[in-house]
This record gives sequence, structure tokens and C-alpha cells, in this order.
Amino acid sequence: MGILDDIKNTVSQAVFTPSTLMSGRGGLHMAQILLCLVTFVISAFRGGSSHTYWNYAMFAWSFCPIMTLIITIIEMFMLDPLLKLCLDWRDFTTGMAMSSALMTVSVAIFYANFYICRTCLHGWIVSIFAFLSGIVYILEVVKDKIFDKSTGSYLSALPGFMKVMEAFVSCMIFVSLTGYRDSFPLILCVIAYAIPFPIIPIIIATNILKKLKNCLPFNLDRFVFIFLVISVVLYVFTAIMWPIFMFRHNPRPSDCPPSYCIWAIQFMVAFFTYVNLILFVLDLIFTLLGICGFKRP
Repeated sequence: MGILDDIKNTVSQAVFTPSTLMSGRGGLHMAQILLCLVTFVISAFRGGSSHTYWNYAMFAWSFCPIMTLIITIIEMFMLDPLLKLCLDWRDFTTGMAMSSALMTVSVAIFYANFYICRTCLHGWIVSIFAFLSGIVYILEVVKDKIFDKSTGSYLSALPGFMKVMEAFVSCMIFVSLTGYRDSFPLILCVIAYAIPFPIIPIIIATNILKKLKNCLPFNLDRFVFIFLVISVVLYVFTAIMWPIFMFRHNPRPSDCPPSYCIWAIQFMVAFFTYVNLILFVLDLIFTLLGICGFKRP
């Protein structure tokens, strides 16, 4: 009954406080929402595309401002104490800012690479707004981590943010996958990429929701350790198989521009594979140290 009473008291005390929008944090949130919205609309105005990088960019420019809007509304009505019953609200908001900064900056780089040319005015405009969107998210991260000295419990701390990085790099691999359907070893690589991917968000959500984590009938750190061992094995497999079966008898074409060359995109898959392998290995080491009683950074 104590938890129900806390919820009732928090809801009854919810007050609309527009003054939060006038603070530095509120101003950054408004700038993030507006810039992402403008970028999304201008990019959509050009017309749809079957290009996976364009689809990922449109997703980022919609997902990030929606999450920012939800956070802003919760703080505007002072409902965040209600959520503090089940999660570290400050850690969650800082972690979302870090994740959004990662997504918006990456899509700005990709969009500029694929759609900017000397005569492409539309591509230049979208890219400028895309970089501005990434900058305002970076400013929020700097404000939280440096000026406000926010110390995260998971999502904005190293263990949680490494999981975010692993999920992000996995997304980059999936949006770059091409030219694998006629090769059984490469299909196995795609399966290996797919196995760890859905488990990462579950681990992140379980660590964020403290009440859920405490109800688990097993030790989460040990489960994460087993998951990371399996992920490292899978990525070692793909790190060997993808370059061999993708690039054997498939040298880089002499007329291969960086923007629209299929070979370069296939190379990006190999590059991101090694990046994620390094992340999983480091995460495995930190998790093992945590299980052994060492304090993780």
C-alpha cells in the first residue's frame, strides 16, 4: 500500500510548470525537438527512398524528438518523482541524451556522405539542420556530465552506455547489409549478427527498471556474462567469415565512389563488425571484474 500511496500523492501534486521550458535544460529540449522536426520534414519533402541509410535517418529524426518530448512533458507536470519509484530518472534522461546525440550525429554524417553534392541544395540544407540537431544533443550531454556533474547509475555510466554502443553499432551493421543472399556463409554471419541484437535492449531495460531487476530469480550480472561470452564467439566468427567470403575474388572497383559504391558499404559491415567485437570484449572484461568484486568504472 505504501507504493500506491506514493503514486496517489505524486499524481495529486502534479502541477503544470511552464517555467521548466525557460530553463537551460528546457531550452535545449525545445531546440532539439524543433530542429529534428524541421530536419525530418525537409528530408521527407524530397520524397521517400528505399535506401536503408535514409530510412534509419528518418527513424532517428522522429524517435529522438519524441523521447525528448515525453521527457519534457513529464518534467513539465513534475511527474518524474513518480518514475523515480522504479528507475533513476536523472540517469535515464542523461542516458537518452547521450543515445540521441550518438544517433543524430551519426545520421548527419551518413546523410551528408550520401546526399551532398555541389548542386544538391536540398542535401546541404538537410545536412546543416541534421548537424545542428546533433550539436544541441551534445550540448545537453556536456551540460549534464560536465557542468551539472551528473553521475549515472547505469544508462549514462560506462556499463549501460557500452550496451547502447553495442546496440547502435549493430544497427549500423543491419542498415549496411547487402550482397549476402547468394552465399550460405554470409547468411550465417547475418544470423550471428541477429542473435545478440534483441537481447541487448532487454538487458538495458532490466537494469533501468530497478524493481524488475530485484524480482529476477537469477543473478543478472552472471546472465550478462554468459550473453557476452556468446556474443564474442559469434562476432569472432563473423569477423573471420565476412571478410573472407565477401571480399574473396571481389576487389574494390576502380570506379568506386564513397557515397554509392556497394563494395564500400560491404566494407563498412566488416569495419563495424570489428568495432562491435572490441566493444563486446571490453564489456565482457568489465562484467567479469564486477562479478569478481572489482569496482567497474
